[in-house]
Amino acid sequence: MKHLNKIILVALAATTFSCNDDFEHPIEDIQVSAGEADFSKYIALGNSLTSGYRDNALYSSGQENSYPNILAGLMKAAGGGEFKTPLMPNNTGGFSDASFGGTFPGKLELQIVNGSLSPVPTAPGAALDNITAGGPYQNMGVPGAKSYHLGVDGYGNPARLSIGAANPYFVRFATSGTTSIVKDAVAQKPTFFSLWIGNNDVLGYATGGGVGKDHNETGNVSAEAYASGDISNVTVVKNSIDGILTAMTANGAKGVIANIPSVTSIPYFTTVPALPITGLTAEQVAALSSAQAYGAYNAGLGQARAINRISEEEYQARLIKFTAGNVANGAVIQDKDLTDLSALGLPSYRQTTSKDLIVLTAASLLRQGFGTQTPLTDQYVLTEKETAKAEAAVTKFNTAISELATKHNLAFVDAFSEMKKLSSASGIKYYGQTYTTTFISGGAFSLDGVHLTGNGYAIVSNMFVDAINRKYKSTLRHVYPGNYPGIAIP
Repeated sequence: MKHLNKIILVALAATTFSCNDDFEHPIEDIQVSAGEADFSKYIALGNSLTSGYRDNALYSSGQENSYPNILAGLMKAAGGGEFKTPLMPNNTGGFSDASFGGTFPGKLELQIVNGSLSPVPTAPGAALDNITAGGPYQNMGVPGAKSYHLGVDGYGNPARLSIGAANPYFVRFATSGTTSIVKDAVAQKPTFFSLWIGNNDVLGYATGGGVGKDHNETGNVSAEAYASGDISNVTVVKNSIDGILTAMTANGAKGVIANIPSVTSIPYFTTVPALPITGLTAEQVAALSSAQAYGAYNAGLGQARAINRISEEEYQARLIKFTAGNVANGAVIQDKDLTDLSALGLPSYRQTTSKDLIVLTAASLLRQGFGTQTPLTDQYVLTEKETAKAEAAVTKFNTAISELATKHNLAFVDAFSEMKKLSSASGIKYYGQTYTTTFISGGAFSLDGVHLTGNGYAIVSNMFVDAINRKYKSTLRHVYPGNYPGIAIP
């Protein structure tokens, strides 16, 4: 069946660029100064977005083009000092060790698969290494870290990897098995810091299709009980970030903090159409409507409605109906929030609507017949209800981050609003080149649909520059995103 258009090829052809200069004055005319800030010892704290993670891996060239590395280079012209990054030992990424829950694959690369360009994971580049001796390191972004992880003692202890209580990326450069990310940062006596954290406190839930728990609903403030795919309680997030900022500013350091984007702003959730099944023939529709396919299910729904087990509204929402021709049909999915009819022998099926978000990794499954003969399982769809939970958490977290920026007198980056601009049709323009969140062709996001390209991290560094300059009366320059690497097209 023709389940899905070749979305990657469409994406590659979707964008054109102009060459007009959008700045009245060239950046070379700006006299750089630190203003009220002191950039001599800059430390960057955060998660994968701070580390330079891209294409579903941490690898050396991605790290070299992280937004903190870009910022540190701009700060050098205003008195900034050395800025070291715990570089991976190769340009592939991943870990080949199986001692801590299996291998971490290498980066995604575009390859031609069945006539289409598709992201394909590469083999991991090397075993987990330890580079503590080359430190200390000033880019302390740790992929996978949630807000509360930054203050956890032993988060870099290799003995704790097998039980999931440590992070291999921090194990690489932690100064001891008992320290925390924040302690190692404070020990360097920073004069200036950046913090971008909180994304993973909701993102794992969203990328996992809403399978996890929302601890804002459960009221659980014991982070030790959280799973990687859970939404953190806002009290945990706020208290964790407050503790980080208290520690980092204790000796007078100034800094900048960013809030987190909406999950609806990134291509992982916006690339695959919500109604992805097109081009069905009349014969295919008849087969899907037969008793051997969904005909029996639809009849069972009618019986459930007749005995008042489901409402008329739910009955209509759960009916499986396909239309032949050039019509966009919803994909059949499992939805745990539907009324449980298992006692009647009926699964929790329905078709997607325009308000559902099908994740990027479902694209290959749809091409294989999932969504028609075989329903997509829960982890591949963020439903309208699940999206609402994620967005509510983002709003709560961002309110807390804004309050903490004011409390600790820090510069503030409204990444939420800036990413909304980037995800709009007009995008963000630098020197005539437009960047958007469109998968591949937009230029800003890497092949995993969650993390940025070098172009995207350069755009983020400009967001941080603007916030720092406003708050501290400094005059750091912007960078031109086009000078940084995007996606390699074979």
